Amino acid sequence: MAGSEQDPVTDGGGAEEKKKQPLWRELLILAGTALVLTVLIQTFLARVYVIPSQSMEQTLHGCTGCQNDRVLVDKLTYKFSDIEPGEVVVFRGPPSWGQNDFSSSRSDNPVVSSLQSVASLIGLAPPDERDFVKRVIATGGQTVECCDDQHRLLVDGKPLDEPYIYWQPGTSPEDHEPFAPVTVPEGSLWVMGDNRTNSTDSRKQGGGGVNGAVPESEVIGKARVIVLPPSRWQGIGDHNPQAQAIGAPAWQSGLPAGAGVAAAFPVLLLGRRLRARLTKVTQGKSVT
Repeated sequence: MAGSEQDPVTDGGGAEEKKKQPLWRELLILAGTALVLTVLIQTFLARVYVIPSQSMEQTLHGCTGCQNDRVLVDKLTYKFSDIEPGEVVVFRGPPSWGQNDFSSSRSDNPVVSSLQSVASLIGLAPPDERDFVKRVIATGGQTVECCDDQHRLLVDGKPLDEPYIYWQPGTSPEDHEPFAPVTVPEGSLWVMGDNRTNSTDSRKQGGGGVNGAVPESEVIGKARVIVLPPSRWQGIGDHNPQAQAIGAPAWQSGLPAGAGVAAAFPVLLLGRRLRARLTKVTQGKSVT
C-alpha cells in the first residue's frame, strides 16, 4: 500500500518535468504566435502603411530623406459602410494608373524583396508601386470639374470647401490645373492629393477623364490615424468638401435640433405631472 501511495506522486513529478519547456522554446512559440496574429490582423482588420511621397502634404508627411508618416488603415469600415467624399483612402492602383508619386526601393533580389514585403506589413518598409493614398473628392454618378472663377473644384456644379489643400511655396489656387467635366462611373471614385500641385491623381492617371477614376473594389481601407513618428500622433481628418456645397441650407439643418427642443418641453411637463401623481399615490399608501 505504501508503494502504491508513492507511485502517483512519482508519476506526477515526472509528468511535470516532461511538461516544462525550455525558455528559448517558449520565447520562440511566443514570437511565432505574435507574428501570426500580426499578419492576420493586418490582412483582415487593419494595416500600417508608410507614406512615401509628398502628394498628401500637409495632412500626411512623406518626402525623400525624411521620417515619413506611418498610418493605420482600417480595412473593416467599408465592409459595412459606403465610401464618402473627404475620406482619405489607401487603394491598389487600377491598370490605367501607370504613374506614381514615388519610386519603389524594393530590391530585385527575391529573398530581400520577400523580407521587404514582410516588413511592409508592419510599416517598416515602403509599399510597392501599386499602392496609393489619396482623398476622395467625388463618388459614382457625380460630375467633377475644375474650376470656378475662385479656382475651386466643382462637383455637380457646386464649389467644394477644401480646407485641407496645401499650396506648396511658389504655388497658389490660381495654379489649379483646369479639366473638363468628368462624370465618375458608378462604383468608382474620383481621388486627388491634398498637395494639389504635386499629386499624380485622377486628373492625370490614364490620361485623365474616366480613366482616372478608381473602382471602389480596389480600395484597401480608410486611413484613420498617424501612428509614427510619435511627434505626429493624431487622427486623419475626413472633412466632407461637399457638405456646405450640396448639403441643406443652415436653417434646414437646424430643423431637427429645433424640433427636438420644442418636443422636449411637453415631454418634460408630462414627466413632472406623472412624478407628482406617483408621489401622491405612494404617500397615500404609506399613510394607510
